[in-house]
Amino acid sequence: MRTILIFWLTLAITSQAAAVDRPNVLFIAADDLRCDLGCYGHPLVETPHLDRLAARGTRFDRAYCAQALCNPSRSSLLTGRRPNTLAQYNLTKHFRDAIPDVVTLPQYFKQNGYFAQNIGKIFHNWATEIHGDPESWSVPAVMHFDSHRHDVPQVEGELPRDFADAIRCECRDVPDDAYFDGRITTLALDALRKRATSKQPFFLAVGFWKPHLPFNAPKKYWDLYDREEIAEPECPQWPAGTPRIAWHNSQELLGKSKPATLSKDDEQELRHGYLAAISYMDAQVGRLLAELDHLGLTERTLVVFWSDHGFQLGDHTLWCKTSNFELDARVPLIIAPPKGVAVKQTDAIVELLDLYPTITDLCGLHEPSGTEGVSLRPLIDGDAVQVKPAALTQHPRPSYYGNSMKAMGHSIRTPRFRYTEWRSSENGSPAGGERIGVELYDHDVDPSESVNRADDSDYQQHLSQLRAVLNSMAGEPKGQ
Repeated sequence: MRTILIFWLTLAITSQAAAVDRPNVLFIAADDLRCDLGCYGHPLVETPHLDRLAARGTRFDRAYCAQALCNPSRSSLLTGRRPNTLAQYNLTKHFRDAIPDVVTLPQYFKQNGYFAQNIGKIFHNWATEIHGDPESWSVPAVMHFDSHRHDVPQVEGELPRDFADAIRCECRDVPDDAYFDGRITTLALDALRKRATSKQPFFLAVGFWKPHLPFNAPKKYWDLYDREEIAEPECPQWPAGTPRIAWHNSQELLGKSKPATLSKDDEQELRHGYLAAISYMDAQVGRLLAELDHLGLTERTLVVFWSDHGFQLGDHTLWCKTSNFELDARVPLIIAPPKGVAVKQTDAIVELLDLYPTITDLCGLHEPSGTEGVSLRPLIDGDAVQVKPAALTQHPRPSYYGNSMKAMGHSIRTPRFRYTEWRSSENGSPAGGERIGVELYDHDVDPSESVNRADDSDYQQHLSQLRAVLNSMAGEPKGQ
């Protein structure tokens, strides 16, 4: 027994010693953020802090999530495995139900001598007996498990007036710390100060709850925008020729049993609230980056910023997420290594599940086993212009299916096309199920995905190639 104890103590000490010279990791997540950032070309949004981060890192303009829903998307990223491998497509299942001994991204860093800490929403806030993933962290996570509906302002005395009128919106003149994200940032600043005095490198995961509904940023962020200047969707109508199975009922915003109806004013206020929530979240990122500078940590910290999926704001008649359209699948992704980058921007197709092998690569760790992504370091270093032919996104129907999935839609994004197949399914695999819907969008001529060209004779030559790529990526689950 004494020999075994000495072995494990020696292994732990050796692991920590090897980690000392490796960079820290500040791993920042946003919730429901599509690519509405200044650095991505949005004409109105105010995101100065993320814009500055992008200016010193690599901005990935074609990054995609595995599924436009919090739980499967985050689980895919943090395990490096696709939803089909995890058999996870809903909000309630834990990824360890399928692979109990899977090693997550932060857990891998912890095993390699890092101090791994979670503040805010990183894993999904599922309503089960397991809150988050305790095995991933060196200390218990905080502010990681709650409901977005509980993100109500906490202030002393009487609440200021609410200037918002639309559903799920709130506009009060309160400080940043009144809401979740302000308090998360304050806790993260304290964590950075504590870690700055240690020789042990850290993996600090900070998960913001915004811009997810409700849109309740402090009033000063609403005041950044003139509502009359906020653009309406490029394609508010249902795309021509698109099968109805691709549609969903937007129940996250509108409700399920008695769906709410939105006036034009309501729709514009919601879009206004979304921008306000983005700017509020950006301000918290700014606080984190400023503290890194103040503590002298910037030049030895890898900063990664990502969102779990995109969002619809009345586009294609839809609100929120749970579709396979570009606006749901595409996400912002910024990677800023401490020593700078060779490539500031790339159009290469990448996926969020590529982050696991990428971050370990950038930190000098051995390649993890079992992951299904690829390292993006060749893109960052300028050694490659692409690392994969397509990105895969999927979503079941019904969108929130409980225990009765009826169909699964798998969608691939290539540099030119988005191709989607809907098949009847009981397990999420396209194999064996009847094809019940097909979508094809040509982004060279239709970036808003307004016309389904799957039946267009001019595009038939592309379908067989796209189907082959889809089947190679979305076949039966790979070995666990």
